[in-house]
Amino acid sequence: MNRTLTPPAEVAPVAALLLGRVRELGDRLAHRIRTEVAYYGNEERVSFEELGASCRRNAELVFRQLAEGDASDMASARATGRAHARLGAPLTELLHAYRVGSEFLWAELAAEVRAAEGVTVDTVASLAAWWVNEGLAAAAGDAYREAASELTLQRERERSALVEALFTGLITDRTTVWEAAHALGLPTEGPFVVVAAEVPAPGREALHAIESRLLAEQARSAWRLLADLQIGVVAVRGPAGEEAVLDVLERTSGAHVGVSPPYLTLQDTPRALRLARLALAGSRGRAAGVARFEDTPVALLVAASPDEAARVGREVFARLLELPSDEQSRLLDTLEHWFKAGGSAADAAGRLYCHRNTVRYRLRKLEELTGRSLQDPRAVADLAIALGALRVLPPERP
Repeated sequence: MNRTLTPPAEVAPVAALLLGRVRELGDRLAHRIRTEVAYYGNEERVSFEELGASCRRNAELVFRQLAEGDASDMASARATGRAHARLGAPLTELLHAYRVGSEFLWAELAAEVRAAEGVTVDTVASLAAWWVNEGLAAAAGDAYREAASELTLQRERERSALVEALFTGLITDRTTVWEAAHALGLPTEGPFVVVAAEVPAPGREALHAIESRLLAEQARSAWRLLADLQIGVVAVRGPAGEEAVLDVLERTSGAHVGVSPPYLTLQDTPRALRLARLALAGSRGRAAGVARFEDTPVALLVAASPDEAARVGREVFARLLELPSDEQSRLLDTLEHWFKAGGSAADAAGRLYCHRNTVRYRLRKLEELTGRSLQDPRAVADLAIALGALRVLPPERP
């Protein structure tokens, strides 16, 4: 932001006198700031030599403008603002220092002008206060905010690259993983879960403000937005940590979300992402919500070899897949609940809210369509794997 000032001609002689005393005034101002502004009281943060040089530059800028009427040059103030932002210094402390400087220079200018002819104290005081407060301080503040925004974007880019490296398996060395975890604010040891959420449109988040929502539940996380997915790794805290994470996801999302089983080391993040994607794929075609990858031998076999699992699913259920979709769903749901009920038709009927004879009828039809008997353990294993493929893999693959 550019600010210009045209001082009255009668102020110039007084400002010229003060311009000759810039070194002395700058050192005194540095001592004043050192005493009154807490951040500058620490030599390790800002050395007295550096502070004095900055004060002399700013004093010279003010008095030269008043003495010579030069166009305002805010380069020094902007450089100070940017430097403070990069160091992470509080903006309030920077502006406090400029207010102290404003009062100091105003007092010196007012004292000199009392003996001058044709100039009122009120005129010079208001001019000096406006210049220092509204000129230098505002320029430094603007530059600070600009630099802080740039640093935030840079950190987000770096953070996103680290998350990408975790998900793609580029980070494998233990030391490098530890450094990445530290940079991302994650613990070095799990358990963790990976979350994959289907975005509503390219570039739009499915889980708005999810990182801060999880942090409120003491769960730290790191996220990356892809064209089709929002993916994140979440540190699960305590025995009930996974349920707390799932609860936040349920409350946050109106989309399909897949969650991996818990895992212990960040090196396993690529595998967990694959399982979260499979959980997400299996939830498509159903109501939006959170789907957990079932950490069962059958599901893990399907995940380990999705192409072969898809082939098995097509072969075993070839005739069933020719039926209308609603009949397919009825038969497959019945088989799934029969498995969950441990092979009990009566228990499966209770889960399906139908009569057990209806369950037995559907199971007989499944046996006819697949050519496999539910009394044969090997046939049951085939049906379990084929059903797992249909449930876990994307609908189009089987």
